[in-house]
Amino acid sequence: EVQLQASGGGLVQAGGSLRLSCAASGFTFADYAIGWFRQAPGKARDWVSCISDGSIRQLDSVKGRFSISADNTKNTVSLQLNSLKPEDTGVYYCAAYWAGRTECAKRERFYDYWGQGTLVTVSS
Repeated sequence: EVQLQASGGGLVQAGGSLRLSCAASGFTFADYAIGWFRQAPGKARDWVSCISDGSIRQLDSVKGRFSISADNTKNTVSLQLNSLKPEDTGVYYCAAYWAGRTECAKRERFYDYWGQGTLVTVSS
């Protein structure tokens, strides 16, 4: 059974940092793309970043502030959030799909498996 467990959210002041983790189980980690999405209050869920076979893609507004990394030995993908802004507030979800070591996708429809989300709140 494929499972994704997101953790690491919390309350932080603007300019602060958090490290989110997505622990995956039930599939061959290296063959899958892992993506991070976020949903701000009252808004649709948006793609933030993804990683597949070492290839990384990021939303322009988070480049230079967020970084994604994968530890294949631990089946974990981390999203380091630095220089946080109030507009980064939302529930962050990790998701996965079999990518066959191709470039990861930005669109939700590609992602078959989802974690439960972890809340990030950035105060001004």
